[in-house]
Amino acid sequence: MIGYISQMMKWYCCIVLLLFTTINGFGQNGFSISGTIKDKEGKPLPGAGIYLSGYKAATVSDGNGQFILNNIGVGNYDVLIQMMGYLPLSKNVLITDKSVKIEVILKDNTIQLKEVIIQADPNRAHYLQLFREYFIGKTPNAEKCKILNPEVIQTEYDKARKILRVTANEFLLIENKSLGYRIKYLLEYFERDFTENVVYYAGHPSFEELPASSSKKRNWLKKREIAYAGSSQHFFRSLYQNTTKKEGFLIYKMKSIPNRNRLPDSLINANIKRLYKPGNTIVRIGPGFTSPLNDSINYWLTQRAVPKALNVLDRSEILTDTLATQLYKDVKTMNFDGDLYVVNTKERETEDYTAFSGHSITRPLDIPNYQISTLHILKGPIHFYASGGIFNPKSVLLAGFWAYEKIADMVPMDYIPNVKEE
Repeated sequence: MIGYISQMMKWYCCIVLLLFTTINGFGQNGFSISGTIKDKEGKPLPGAGIYLSGYKAATVSDGNGQFILNNIGVGNYDVLIQMMGYLPLSKNVLITDKSVKIEVILKDNTIQLKEVIIQADPNRAHYLQLFREYFIGKTPNAEKCKILNPEVIQTEYDKARKILRVTANEFLLIENKSLGYRIKYLLEYFERDFTENVVYYAGHPSFEELPASSSKKRNWLKKREIAYAGSSQHFFRSLYQNTTKKEGFLIYKMKSIPNRNRLPDSLINANIKRLYKPGNTIVRIGPGFTSPLNDSINYWLTQRAVPKALNVLDRSEILTDTLATQLYKDVKTMNFDGDLYVVNTKERETEDYTAFSGHSITRPLDIPNYQISTLHILKGPIHFYASGGIFNPKSVLLAGFWAYEKIADMVPMDYIPNVKEE
């Protein structure tokens, strides 16, 4: 069945968590990532924090600046390094069939707090609030999520291009009291484009359990189950295992085609320019009355608002074993034209999602208010692991419910549902 959807989704959000790997291999293959942390003069740095992006794995360098992370499976990782007085750093590591040893040189952090204070923006509070909404999110879990060190955040607003950019010279410390995680997030970039209605951000999260009573931990486990269910991580895991239908995901293809009812821009703009030329008077007339000139202008303005493209939804069944094929032993790959239109039949859209206008994706009338997301390839093909991690997260663009859920609804890549975490 092929259906037409007349409106493109209004918002896109590229959520990039650099470094995911396979859960099946994590803790089983016995590989390790080891190395030495040094300063620019080559002296070892003891006490540096070493984290695995997207996971709870972490360690500290010893007196000789050396460290080791054991029980690592096959995959593409980013190792995060943090030490007071030095700039945080991430280093990419690819494990295929053996352990890897690295050397890391940290640079001095010369940024002074005084400089930040001198350059303070009177709109900083407003920009921080926008950053929080589009980075942490506006879900119920986001209400109990807090950035503990906002002083390390720098904001910049480009008035000409209407773009808000956010950077940080240290790890962002995020406390999520809804899911029970303390997150260290190395922000690579954040950009909110108000003209294109696009949000892009990329970075490296590291997770740590918050201390709590047994009853509180049980509550967190339940909320983590809810956060994981239907997420993009859940989808990619089920796609790897060929269990998408069993786990409630319906997958359709959606393509964009030119709207034949849309007049050319050149014709529309020429008529608007002609009607607005000097000498023409725009008459303001009360309700129920109009003028020929007003009618003409309104007509061409309406034509300009007509979408240039229509989305065509093909609801023919997609076989996951042909959509995603085995590339290597622990890696699958897929490539396609248009978008994947993913319906999560086990979860309904929430009131909060509906209220947060802009993320909603148009649906055929016979599809209930299930959670709907789309996946668009920016640079194909997409390689992904059994954990739900993507080899190159920058290759995909997520929209819909997956874009709505952000940092506040994130669980580690080594999260396993239905299993009690220690």
